[in-house]
Amino acid sequence: MTETYADLIAAEDVLLFVNAAVTSTGQREFRSQAYQQRLSLDFLHEYVRVNYRTVYAASLALDINDHNAARVVEQLLRTAGEASGEQRRTEGRLIAARLARLPPQRVYRLFRALRAAKVGNRRTRAILRDWLAARPDLGHDAVKYRAGLKTAARHFHLPLTTGTATATGTAPPAAGELGDFLFKPGVRPRYEHPLLDAYRRAHYEQGAVYELPFTVAEGFAARHGVAREAFVERIAPRMTRLERLRTQREAGADGAGAAVRTDLSVMPLTRLALYALSLTTEERVRRRAELTGALRSAARRAAGPYAGTWGRVAAVLDDSYSASGSGVKRRRPLAVALGGHFLLEALAAPGAYGAWWTSGRTDPLLVRPYGPTPLGMRVIDALEYAPERLVVVSDGWDNAPPGLAGEVLRVWRTRLDQERRTSVVHLNPVYDADGFDVRRLAASVPTAGIRDAEDLPALVEIAQFAEGRTGLAELQAYLDRRIESFLRTYERGGAT
Repeated sequence: MTETYADLIAAEDVLLFVNAAVTSTGQREFRSQAYQQRLSLDFLHEYVRVNYRTVYAASLALDINDHNAARVVEQLLRTAGEASGEQRRTEGRLIAARLARLPPQRVYRLFRALRAAKVGNRRTRAILRDWLAARPDLGHDAVKYRAGLKTAARHFHLPLTTGTATATGTAPPAAGELGDFLFKPGVRPRYEHPLLDAYRRAHYEQGAVYELPFTVAEGFAARHGVAREAFVERIAPRMTRLERLRTQREAGADGAGAAVRTDLSVMPLTRLALYALSLTTEERVRRRAELTGALRSAARRAAGPYAGTWGRVAAVLDDSYSASGSGVKRRRPLAVALGGHFLLEALAAPGAYGAWWTSGRTDPLLVRPYGPTPLGMRVIDALEYAPERLVVVSDGWDNAPPGLAGEVLRVWRTRLDQERRTSVVHLNPVYDADGFDVRRLAASVPTAGIRDAEDLPALVEIAQFAEGRTGLAELQAYLDRRIESFLRTYERGGAT
């Protein structure tokens, strides 16, 4: 009996960490400051790494956010001496697979953190060397991530070489070019690699500015005194989708200007929801067909093979004032709820989806963070729909009246639905730093943290472990399956 209880406690500890690693980025939230978030995360990382190192490493295969993934990699590499040989081998594969999925700027930031921690052992150098060797174009990285690449080369003694051709089809930098570019600028009168030479020429030649990546070209354009509108229009072919999205608003209230228009139908669901919420009500009404079509297209992609398989689904979605987030995570909770609405619509059987917003609004495209959080009343409305699945997307601060949602769900589970005809899951996009977890509605309701709406299907699956009836063995079996799938995808070349 003692062992079973210990397993339940261990599983609960691990889920605490997973919820934190999914939702928190160490930034200010609506009800907690950044330092509180960081202190809480620091404790959880240390606690889980020391007590459950194998599971700590396995979290790299889950849908934790990039901030915490980089933190896990850093901690594993800094404490390699605490791991057994078998653990180090598994950790090495997981780290390599996760680094391949992280944005390059985060990996270069990780290089700097490891240097500051004076980590430079052979294992770390091998992992980082393999990551650099897999980069499609180190010439591009030398221009766009100059400081990070210099740190990697200098501190970790990594070779600055690439393969026979870059991803863009250009020749790789010639021998010694990257070293001269990074450490001895001005030595060479010209470079064979086009990006390196464009960077050299951009100091005095305005036309070379438009051969550079957008973020690098911005500084040169300002130095040359180029008007912002003219610069954006001419650099548009070299902009990424997200860069186009960020600059589209500059082209006019209606996003006019084909040069900076981006195809919304290919944007990720949560990013697209954030963009829609950043528009004024008038813009959303005018572009209703475009925005709704793009959101539904993104939701169908996120649903994948699960589209239409969830049966009758009801959603309770939080658009109260606290969904406005914070200054650094503006409208993030509301964007997760909006993206979740369209994704649940795609997952439900045709014509078998109902949504209840806490504000009582019925037009999802026009939602805005306002008012209290009457979750209990909306849960009652949703249960009257007789769904097979009820999904609540909220920060859990039920305050109109306080605690009603938890009591409704308790009575529903213990008195009215003992056969569990309706599965209930609470997904919370906000980490509660004081409680070291996401806030829960009721002990009988499984709760999981969520940061991106597209992760909803996987998080509903892992939420089953949060009901307190399964131990560490069941959770470890689930993690083993996720690790196998994660590594298989990476080793077959599926990571990007």
